[in-house]
Amino acid sequence: MIKSMTGYGKAEADSQTGKLTVEIRSVNHRYGEIFVKLPRLYVPFENEVKKAVAQKLKRGKIEVFIQREETAAGGAMPVVNLELAKGYYQAFSSIRDAIGLKEEVPLALITGQRDVIGAGEIAAVPESVPTELLAAVESAASNLDAMRSREGEALLDDLQKRRTFLSALIARIAGRSPQMVADYAVRLKERVAQLSGDSTVTEERLAQEIAIMADRCDITEELVRFNSHLQQFDETIALNEPVGRKLDFLLQEINREVNTIGSKANDGEIAACVVELKAELEKIREQVQNIE
Repeated sequence: MIKSMTGYGKAEADSQTGKLTVEIRSVNHRYGEIFVKLPRLYVPFENEVKKAVAQKLKRGKIEVFIQREETAAGGAMPVVNLELAKGYYQAFSSIRDAIGLKEEVPLALITGQRDVIGAGEIAAVPESVPTELLAAVESAASNLDAMRSREGEALLDDLQKRRTFLSALIARIAGRSPQMVADYAVRLKERVAQLSGDSTVTEERLAQEIAIMADRCDITEELVRFNSHLQQFDETIALNEPVGRKLDFLLQEINREVNTIGSKANDGEIAACVVELKAELEKIREQVQNIE
């Protein structure tokens, strides 16, 4: 099944200490790379998160974002920096005395200063990876994979249409190929007739020249390989596995045959078909770059 490398998935889960939100997004990439951003509590489990994602998503640049919204039971207790608070009190008291004020320094003024009251340490790191964490990651990855599958269906439909067009173009070339040699023979004979004073040109020599031309312009092998590659293309897009890199390789081989056909064929109609083939192959290549 064809899958796109572009997608987005989200999942949420509740735990005893808070609510987990997992978001995963992916874009095109030649290989499979997974980047994870997660709360400090779950840092020890980064590898497990990557493994869970890699089981679902084989290729692309994949970014995983995990957020933890703490509940009252699981949140960190506030911590008071008493030394800093005393320092602020002394500073404000000095200012008060210096300018001749008599009121007390308000407590709210001290506690409102930065770092006087801060968050304490979060809950202890679990000994093993929390099941709710992996469940949320796997669910988000599944949602993203489903989106990539839906986009893959559209890609598959486009590829099949373009592949049909390639087949039609190569059929035109195959049908034109025999006539190419016949046309050359006619042109050669006409040129010889114009140079009728050259007594060294015989029918045997003409036949030799035509045979040489036919051998030089023979594209039978290229046509056979081209159609073979198309058959492999059909088989590949039907596989239930990542096929993007294999399709990219097949397109390179198909393009190589098209270039050879263009260099061999001494014919305007075939040359026009080659131009169309190369343009269509480039469009297919752009689509394949987004296939897992």
